[in-house]
Amino acid sequence: MRRIAHLSDLHFGRLDRAVLPALVAAVEAAEPDVVAVCGDLTQRARRREFADARKFLDDLPSPQIVVPGNHDVPLYNVVARALTPLARYRRTISDDLEPFYADEEIAVAGVNTARSLTFDNGRINRRQVAGACARLAQCGAGVTRIIVTHHPFDVPDARGAHGILGRARMAMAEFAYHDVDLILSGHLHRGGVVESAARYDIPGRSLLLIQAGSAASTRLRGAANSFNLIRIERPRVAVERLDWNRERASFALAAIDEFQLTPDGWAPISDNRTAPHR
Repeated sequence: MRRIAHLSDLHFGRLDRAVLPALVAAVEAAEPDVVAVCGDLTQRARRREFADARKFLDDLPSPQIVVPGNHDVPLYNVVARALTPLARYRRTISDDLEPFYADEEIAVAGVNTARSLTFDNGRINRRQVAGACARLAQCGAGVTRIIVTHHPFDVPDARGAHGILGRARMAMAEFAYHDVDLILSGHLHRGGVVESAARYDIPGRSLLLIQAGSAASTRLRGAANSFNLIRIERPRVAVERLDWNRERASFALAAIDEFQLTPDGWAPISDNRTAPHR
């Protein structure tokens, strides 16, 4: 079995400092094999915010797959935004915008979806998709293949597409063809899981789209601070959402969604599914 701690949207600069020690303790207690951090480490991409985010990452277990979000691109510095949008991220967090981890059970590929020309929504291109698929293709049969992005492939509005990653349909088709199993994202500040078949009609291939809430920011959108613990024991996956309880000053299990691999892809184990994304 493998465990992945799935965090996103820390927003150093708009951080709830009371949450941070408990968050580190909860992630350490989960004993993850990999920590995936899905961007928006900072609020305004300032030096101090990146320095604080770097210290936080140093306190977490390794290995880590970390990708930037749109808030990690300078907003008000127009020159830096246009010419060197991720310079501070590269200097302080990581110069690798396509991080990768693999062992005998899982393979995790990070993809940078933050863009200087968009203020909120992200985008993915064919080169990035091909690169991630090529790395995952090197893994053997039976390995669970995972993509990590900041921007989501699905949103709560089943009828709309506002907020979905640009060129998501192109990427989803390629990821499905290359047997990707899970896509971990953030950005929405709400945790949840859906099967890709709910939005993308790809016969025989339903991926799990797993959203992490805001781990420690005060920028809440009607949901508690939270993070996910994903347990992978192929052909089963369990996604546990741990919510911040201010009265107890700790994170506690709030929901669990369980899935199994079928001939058509990943499907919920109906008796154990709670807290649907929609």
